[in-house]
Amino acid sequence: MLPPRANPELRGHDDAVAELFRAATGARLHHAWLIAGPPGIGKATLAFRFARWLLAGARTPDLSLPARDPAFRRIATGAHADLLVIERRYDEKRKRMQGEIVVDTVAAAGRFLRLTPGEGGWRVVIVDGAEALNRNAANALLKLLEEPPARAIWLLVCHAPGRLQPTIRSRCRRLDLDPLPADTVSSLLAAALPDLPAERRTALAALAEGSIGRALSLADADGLALAGLVGEALAGPLPPARDAAIADTIARADDGFATFADLLRAALATETRAAARAKPSPALDGRARLWQDFGRIAAEVDGLNLDPRAAVLTMLQLLRVP
Repeated sequence: MLPPRANPELRGHDDAVAELFRAATGARLHHAWLIAGPPGIGKATLAFRFARWLLAGARTPDLSLPARDPAFRRIATGAHADLLVIERRYDEKRKRMQGEIVVDTVAAAGRFLRLTPGEGGWRVVIVDGAEALNRNAANALLKLLEEPPARAIWLLVCHAPGRLQPTIRSRCRRLDLDPLPADTVSSLLAAALPDLPAERRTALAALAEGSIGRALSLADADGLALAGLVGEALAGPLPPARDAAIADTIARADDGFATFADLLRAALATETRAAARAKPSPALDGRARLWQDFGRIAAEVDGLNLDPRAAVLTMLQLLRVP
């Protein structure tokens, strides 16, 4: 599947497209937009689509631009002078992606916005993954949002808007994107992975919870097998030998731990919501704490490079606690 900056297709977000079109063709286009919604549903694809449309001076109601258009090609290759993308960078020293967006990255936007537009039109800044802004970066962004230059627009792509400072949220017009229907996810999977059997495609679409990005990650990480291990873990206490076998399987798989942790938390959330609707009880607080604990463990494994096998064993042991 093409990356957002080069993807000409957008599915399932017609209302959001229509709102952006109305705003852009109205009396005044708001200078900052917060495009929010779950990961992997097309938020960044929409942001780049709108940026292309603005920078090319297009008028199409669906915000489309032909892939042959020069603006499309330059944005796809990261070479458009009037578009800046702020995101987590690769840390050359640690040989891994940064865990957050740092202040120096945001400071580049201030210098960018002081320049005269190279093509005489708009200047666009996309903040991809705005929830990753650290405190200093968020403060720097807030100052820039408070003093917007003429014909400049910010597009903040965020799957956890609650992590943003309230003052940043208050300066943005919010655009919420819904999860994609399962049949849309399935058809996108068919286009991206034409050799994937239909039954696996249907099962992955059901697990993906409306996210094509998640469906593709699950397909790549053998998500169906890992989902089976999640079901086994939630079904009841397992013998220690089986715990060890599950931990070994997950640790050996590429991206196995991250996928297992994501599926486990999602299943736990679904199970807890269903139980709460049926009959609220104090025991549900414990399940909610488990969801938080598993998120913390997953973040520590990722951020501190901890042993994923040991982390899986810890999670399985926590499931046994009454």
